[in-house]
Amino acid sequence: MLLSRYFFKTFKEVPGDAELKSHQLLVKGGYIKQVGTGIFSYFPVAYRSLKKIEAIIRQEMDGIDGYEVNLPVAMPASLWSETGRYEAIGSEMVRFDDRAGRKMVLGMTHEEAVTDLARYVINSYKQLPVMLYQIQTKFRDEPRSRGGLIRVREFVMKDAYSFHASLEDLDAYYEKVHAAYHRIYKRCGLDVISVASDVGMMGGTGAHEFMAVTESGEDTLIVCDSCGYQANREVAQAKRTYEKDPPEAMKEVATPGMKSIEDVAEFLGVEPEDTLKAVMYTAGKKLVLCVIRGDLEINEIKLKNYLGVKDLVFAQDDEIINAGMVPGFASPVGLKDVRIIVDESAAESTNLVAGGNKKDVHIKNVNFGRDYTSTEVVDISTVKEGEACPECGKPLTITRGIEVGNIFKLGTKYSKVMKAVFLNENGKAEDLIMGCYGIGVGRLFASVVEVQKETNRIIWPISIAPFEVELIGLALEKDAKVKEAAFETYRKLKDNGFEVLFDDRKFSPGFKFKDADLLGAPLRVTIGDRSLKNGGAEVQIGTEEKIIISLDDLIPELKKAREQLFKELDS
Repeated sequence: MLLSRYFFKTFKEVPGDAELKSHQLLVKGGYIKQVGTGIFSYFPVAYRSLKKIEAIIRQEMDGIDGYEVNLPVAMPASLWSETGRYEAIGSEMVRFDDRAGRKMVLGMTHEEAVTDLARYVINSYKQLPVMLYQIQTKFRDEPRSRGGLIRVREFVMKDAYSFHASLEDLDAYYEKVHAAYHRIYKRCGLDVISVASDVGMMGGTGAHEFMAVTESGEDTLIVCDSCGYQANREVAQAKRTYEKDPPEAMKEVATPGMKSIEDVAEFLGVEPEDTLKAVMYTAGKKLVLCVIRGDLEINEIKLKNYLGVKDLVFAQDDEIINAGMVPGFASPVGLKDVRIIVDESAAESTNLVAGGNKKDVHIKNVNFGRDYTSTEVVDISTVKEGEACPECGKPLTITRGIEVGNIFKLGTKYSKVMKAVFLNENGKAEDLIMGCYGIGVGRLFASVVEVQKETNRIIWPISIAPFEVELIGLALEKDAKVKEAAFETYRKLKDNGFEVLFDDRKFSPGFKFKDADLLGAPLRVTIGDRSLKNGGAEVQIGTEEKIIISLDDLIPELKKAREQLFKELDS
């Protein structure tokens, strides 16, 4: 393909909000153009890569016996009302009325649509298991669009849904998908880790996220380098040991103006882990007091999951006062008719300093079970750097990552309410058991750029590169010998099956090289007067040193290089 005729343009300026490297490079390289907040157009150079990613995904989904379908983008609200999600999901779902006044939605996910399809076809255990997948446009009115393609409103996603007769069968298939996902990312040149994660609005009994590790990621990951434990901070746990001293008598102490844990600990000469933190929330229009050890933070995802609510709001001062507490000096001691949720750290620690429910007063030696109690002792804490791994006890490490895919064990969350059933071996009706598996195609594409070490150029993995080879001809209009050699090389590359982009434009070498850095072909071939004098074409493979290869040997050597690059992705 001739670059002089290609629909292509690079840019010097990037949007002011382009904080991520991938956003900057994809705009500068002429891959994407923002049309609206979180909405992008894709240029041909990007679309070529995206189609290659989709092809890899299709191969792997077909390899685990998936059947590709196509589900609607616009759906009747009545379908979503069957599961209650039409009413439960907030403004991130786009709702509209059609010309007949019927309530409609734009698909942000497709559990309802695929379950409707399954109940239409599946009626016997003999048809199970089965997996359906699609690569489809979705729209989520994301309030925090950021990072170019990392967090958008309109996006293309591969989502797959499996149907099973038993939980054991779901578990076995879940592992097949897990392995297929690792192959997909490896083939796309992206190293990922899979971490246990929160099921979120998808529901179900278990979930994993696939993370591209990078400091620019928006997810916090807790990992153990010793045993391989990996979890999103939303669900991560730590192994904590507690030295229980004999309970001592409670004692009120004056703490004038000391409201924060740090101030109280310093004033009383104790460590933050010797204190008790009390935080009151409004959850589902009801007040809840959460108690945790002072050096730890409440993990609101864990808390929301335990309470079964979508939102948590800090209680107002008047609500705290009406519940019998004093803002800044709140305590579970002496409370009545207040729901108290106690983190394990608070329940297992002894002789803690807690608020006195009086202004400028704290209480020493507060102990769970004696001075306050609750039947709700659960893990609602956030894991800290260096805490002990729950599996091997070695120190945990905190890192960051970009979520590039997720898998869920949905169970019967959707099939039960939508009456998607099958007849088992005894002729008895049972609810279909489901799994769900998603990959954001555009996010994967951008993440490959985000995690690479290069900061001012792109080097695509050969499997998803828009073009395998970029051929650069220098001063073609001035040197007939160079022009003849470059065009002949271009012809040979095409004849030998290479995907080649030939920069035949009448621009300076510096201009062409800057564009080549953004186009990111893993094999770069430059032909000019200097290279011919040195014996042939100048070749660069990825970030390796440039070498001169004779024109006679060029095609065989490039074939070897291409084969090696593919082999490295499969290893």
